[in-house]
Amino acid sequence: MSDLAQIGVTGLAVMGRNLARNLARNGYAVAVHNRSPERTRRLVDEFGHEGTFVPGESMADFVASLARPRAVIIMVKAGGPTDAVIDELVPLLEEGDIVIDAGNAHFADTRRREQALRERGLHFVGTGVSGGEEGALLGPSIMPGGSPESYRTLGPMFEKISAKVDGTPCCTHIGPDGAGHFVKMVHNGIEYADMQLIAEAYDLLRAGLGATPAEIADIFRTWNTGDLESFLIEITADVLAHTDGDTGKAFVDIVLDQAEQKGTGRWTVQSALDLGVPITGIAEATFARSLSGHADQREAARGAFGTDRAAIQVADRDQFVEDVRRALYASKIVAYAQGFDHIEAGSAEYGWDIDRGSLATIWRGGCIIRARFLNRIREAYDENPGLKSLMVAPYFAAAINDGVPSWRRVVVAAAEAGIPTPAFSSSLSYFDGLRAERLPASLIQGLRDNFGAHTYRRTDRDGTFHVEWAGDKKEHTA
Repeated sequence: MSDLAQIGVTGLAVMGRNLARNLARNGYAVAVHNRSPERTRRLVDEFGHEGTFVPGESMADFVASLARPRAVIIMVKAGGPTDAVIDELVPLLEEGDIVIDAGNAHFADTRRREQALRERGLHFVGTGVSGGEEGALLGPSIMPGGSPESYRTLGPMFEKISAKVDGTPCCTHIGPDGAGHFVKMVHNGIEYADMQLIAEAYDLLRAGLGATPAEIADIFRTWNTGDLESFLIEITADVLAHTDGDTGKAFVDIVLDQAEQKGTGRWTVQSALDLGVPITGIAEATFARSLSGHADQREAARGAFGTDRAAIQVADRDQFVEDVRRALYASKIVAYAQGFDHIEAGSAEYGWDIDRGSLATIWRGGCIIRARFLNRIREAYDENPGLKSLMVAPYFAAAINDGVPSWRRVVVAAAEAGIPTPAFSSSLSYFDGLRAERLPASLIQGLRDNFGAHTYRRTDRDGTFHVEWAGDKKEHTA
């Protein structure tokens, strides 16, 4: 039947509604459904002129309105609500149909769901979508996992509605089962680090220069014309320049300083721990949000230790601004390098064969972390797909080397003034640790062998060894 919809969306809150509108605007007939039929009717009434919408009052009506193979996008809250929709939807589907979870699901849930639906002859596609409500409507970055067969059906649609950079769609097939949601999770972890670094740069400029938020907004606008050009730097200037309508004060000064999170940063850190990948910048950014929310502890600490912090002595204003800029850029490189290392480790662990260069390509537009230097990341992986660390690629190595003196000055100044810079400081420590010829981990191994007989390896010969610490202190082969 020619009047059947080509794709469906169930869950019509802001993201689902805008994704449905995006599909309709691009010429697709879109079946729409929501648990509350009123929300479905409202979408059609308000935006029916934008394209073809086929409303379904019930889930059965919704499924019946779809052409085969049916493709259904689920846009509901992660966890239990997603499982509930799947349980209602799946009995109505037939072999070869495709279920797409485009919410922020945990990749482990996606792997579980993909296996369960595969056993029923269905395709399950965990899909990362970045860009917020505006991106969903105007063109997001889309990261679909799932089977190659499912991408042959979905790919043309997703590529058409995605953001475009230099004519290239910001969408590609990431890999099997949970690969798409894993990549989106790490993307969000990088986003956490990026925002924390920006916030620390703002704090340093305000303390070091005594500058107003509006003045710092001008600095960020200048930065956005160079290597730091990105969506987050752009909107930082917007937020800092904004004035509260009620009080006339700088907007940033009337916002409660307790940052919230929806879980993807925490998932990223937990996954990295499981995989043994040091994503210190992302972890510190996540913990910084947690610390900000512990209002009672912060109040108790202020009572015990006071709130004074020393002023940063700035002899040369322009040099200090440049130092912060270079430190921010170097730390940003570390955050992205750690994120891409995490993706490589996940790809190896789960057999996904993820192309890291393609991720840099699809993150150039639509998504929250879109930035000029993603072109450099793509070039680095094009030149060396097996790159051990993004930091050692020639362009990034040169940028870090150029920024190290500034980086150290900024971290020292912050420490002396009592200004917390967890992301700047941990990123610098990671850099120093990564390039150290010898780390004190040798002592840690000795301690582990002493108290727990955990053994150690030697620098001068192969094998595993243990010292009889409680006895004759002789070494034995373990």
